Amino acid sequence: MNKKFLTTTLALSIGFSTLGIVQPTVHPVKVEAATTNAQNNSQAVAAKAEQLIQTGKSLIGQATYSNTTYKATYPYKFSCATFIMYIFEKNGIDIGTYNEDYMMQQGTYVAKNQLQKGDLLFFKSKKTGTDPDHVGMYIGNNKMIHMADPKQNIVISDLNSKPYYTDNYVTARRVLPTLLSANPATKGDKIVENAFNYKNKVTISSTNNEASLRFTAPGFVDFVYRKSGVKLGTTNLKDLMNAGTTVSRSNLKKGDLVFFNSVVGSKTPSLVAIYAGDHRIIIPSSSGINTRVLMVDYYKEHYITAKRVF
Repeated sequence: MNKKFLTTTLALSIGFSTLGIVQPTVHPVKVEAATTNAQNNSQAVAAKAEQLIQTGKSLIGQATYSNTTYKATYPYKFSCATFIMYIFEKNGIDIGTYNEDYMMQQGTYVAKNQLQKGDLLFFKSKKTGTDPDHVGMYIGNNKMIHMADPKQNIVISDLNSKPYYTDNYVTARRVLPTLLSANPATKGDKIVENAFNYKNKVTISSTNNEASLRFTAPGFVDFVYRKSGVKLGTTNLKDLMNAGTTVSRSNLKKGDLVFFNSVVGSKTPSLVAIYAGDHRIIIPSSSGINTRVLMVDYYKEHYITAKRVF
């Protein structure tokens, strides 16, 4: 997948950031409080997987392959990874990335002989680097659905049907349990759900006006947390960073606040984000409410700290 050209085209055509992660704004995302507790986890995951599969199948014959353009309305244009991103988003799951390599770092590893519907499968045919160059979604019976190439477009393929699938297979990741909310939803789940539900309804500006849903970035954070039953008591960025208790990047949980600087090494925050689980962060900025992936180089380099406030 040609990430450089795709990122440029996305930024020009639909106004997203070129920092490496793209969040479509064509379709609002509604995060569902699906059941993921020990008793009902497999049932919820199976139900969501079937939804993903049906969405993917409905796009067969409706979309064409493109490395350089993403189009989320008919006639659709997808790369292999934006196809996956799109079908997840359409079913209320914000995967937060169009990059195969970031997708491969989410969820949990699953062995090839233990695949379940909805698992993501990764392949690498190029001889340089370590990043995968293809991703598909497992649909059962040793088959996957994927945006294959400019000739085939979206197809269903048996994993043993071609040497490409057998020789270039890298790994599989199970992302559904960690991307779904718990039932009953945790406080962190509620915060993340509220942030997503308001993403296409609010405007991030220089002032706070709740009546018109206009907020500063920390003002939006304060608003979302109040809606979720957590009183932060401030709309000041520095005061937010002094609130709660410090947590390490390796111990982040949904609803934690994550802070970044504009100058590498500075301890002065310029950006606050809400941790959404599985490496994803929700960032309020002048371009709207966007989802990014925390391991992207920009965010790794500008990371200051994280706070748990509830």
